[in-house]
Amino acid sequence: MINEPRQTARTLWIQRVIIFAALVLIIQTGWLQLVDPTYGQKADRTTLVRRTLYPGRGLILDRKGHLMVHNIPVYDLKVIYNQVPKNIDTTLLCKLLEIDKVSYKQRMEKDWKSLRYSKSVPFDFMEHIPASKFQYIQEYLHLFPGFYGELRSARGYFESHSAHILGYMSEVDQKRIDESDGLYAMGDFCGSTGIENYYESTLRGSKGAAYILKDNLGREIESLDEGRHDSFAVSGDNLILSLDHILQEYGQQLLQNKRGSIVAIEPSTGEILAMVSSPGYDPNELSISRSRGEAFMKLQEDTLKPLFDRSVMAMYPPGSIFKPLLALVAMQEGLLNENRTIYCGGAYYSGTKRRGCHNHPTPHNVAAAISYSCNTYFFTVYKEVIDQAGYTMPEIGLRKLNVHLSAFGLGHKIGLDVPGEKAGNLPGPSYFDQVYKPGRWRSPYILSMGIGQGELQLTTLQMAHAAAIIGNEGTYTDPHLLKSRVPPGKAPQAEFYPRRRVSIDYRYFEPVIEGMSGAVRSGTATMAFIPDIEVCGKTGTSENPHGEDHSVFFGFAPRNQPKIAIAVYIENAGWGGSFATPVAGLMIEKYLKGDISEGRKWIETKMLEADMIHKTKS
Repeated sequence: MINEPRQTARTLWIQRVIIFAALVLIIQTGWLQLVDPTYGQKADRTTLVRRTLYPGRGLILDRKGHLMVHNIPVYDLKVIYNQVPKNIDTTLLCKLLEIDKVSYKQRMEKDWKSLRYSKSVPFDFMEHIPASKFQYIQEYLHLFPGFYGELRSARGYFESHSAHILGYMSEVDQKRIDESDGLYAMGDFCGSTGIENYYESTLRGSKGAAYILKDNLGREIESLDEGRHDSFAVSGDNLILSLDHILQEYGQQLLQNKRGSIVAIEPSTGEILAMVSSPGYDPNELSISRSRGEAFMKLQEDTLKPLFDRSVMAMYPPGSIFKPLLALVAMQEGLLNENRTIYCGGAYYSGTKRRGCHNHPTPHNVAAAISYSCNTYFFTVYKEVIDQAGYTMPEIGLRKLNVHLSAFGLGHKIGLDVPGEKAGNLPGPSYFDQVYKPGRWRSPYILSMGIGQGELQLTTLQMAHAAAIIGNEGTYTDPHLLKSRVPPGKAPQAEFYPRRRVSIDYRYFEPVIEGMSGAVRSGTATMAFIPDIEVCGKTGTSENPHGEDHSVFFGFAPRNQPKIAIAVYIENAGWGGSFATPVAGLMIEKYLKGDISEGRKWIETKMLEADMIHKTKS
């Protein structure tokens, strides 16, 4: 009770001190703002500008270190509306920028009610100005307060091929900006297709920022606090792809004036050596520039669909290249012996329906059946696979078949590191239950799939992947394009891809490989024969109800420890041995030998000059 007056007095004293200190601060602040003109004059003389620093986008190289994609400096002319004087010399500015005054006014006036624009926030006045032109403009920029240049990077390409793989960039839309948590802003660019899209987060790098003080004439005075608030831009990682740019270019030449695709894989690693889609386009056409929009519209309206990547998006019946896969599954299921003879008299009969075959001797084993590409042999085998649980229960056999085929990459996306890959079509019991009603379909209804026709559809990538698996006798690595990443200032960091195995025993691959070797030596694929290299392959003719058939080939070389597996699909080119096979043979020889031997130059000339597009148009 005695201490209460002392505590009360102490509390009152502390409160008085706090009130006094607050009054002193308020009076001093008022003096600075209302009486002392120093700070007001300084604020009038300077403006703080936040300048975004854009990183260099990662470069893209091929497997040998050849630079495929680089950066080209371009400038965006920015403007802050509130900092532009009313008496600005618009005549001179328009002359420098090569625009008229109407265009100047349209570029300056924005929808200020929109959240996209603010009079105190920089916006693009003119985009994608080449560095050579901006250097001249920059000499006069001090005459135009409120305007400044911002360095950006456009993509440049040293070759006119690989556009589908490399991809192109486009401006981010509002949805992407909203979902990026501040990563992107209006006017930013990001990868839209291909590698540019798939590895966007790796290639783009990190933005930096510089805080700059400018005077009332728009001239830069100094960095804020000597740059203590600035941050550096960090360049994106360089990417080393598995592509061989020489083989890629050669494939593009061979497919000139043809619709189709080529996919070549290194079987031991799963690395994509070449992936060609034709018709294609020059990637420089869609580099960031003021003429880009017109070029894109022209490509989009082209009836030959040059923007469509046939290597991973087009789905085709594989034709007879399906036969080696069917033989492997049938042997694994114990339904086919490698030395089995199936008589062929020129056709296969199912009820009253006759299905034709080629003119060849009766095959006395699996290898001969593949070498001859005997339809009768594989119709018979396919029916036995489907009917293995009985004629009235085809769904059991089809389901077992599809489990094995799925392991080879059929019926689902392989997962290649470019967007847009299609899954193909591996129809199962549920599919045919919808077509014919449950329990109403039997093996003869779907017999055409035994020779790779009918509802079965594959992408060229899936075909090449299957060839690589056969060449490796059942082991594989998922196909991929990225070989390694190179962070700024560091050594390349190799990517890791696991090794896998399909559900077929090693012993069943030998007769199939022997059959594919025989097809090239003396069977249906002799146009792929290369002296001193044992090529193993299989032709296919994909039936086309709307016109001439499609030409197909898949294979690998050399036979032992293959270094390349390949699939070629050429639309409306007819029999598999006529165009797809020689194109594949040339690609194999080019990769393994570096050039085409003199005795095969005539094949090269014929393929380079062949025109399948205008022939089908006429």
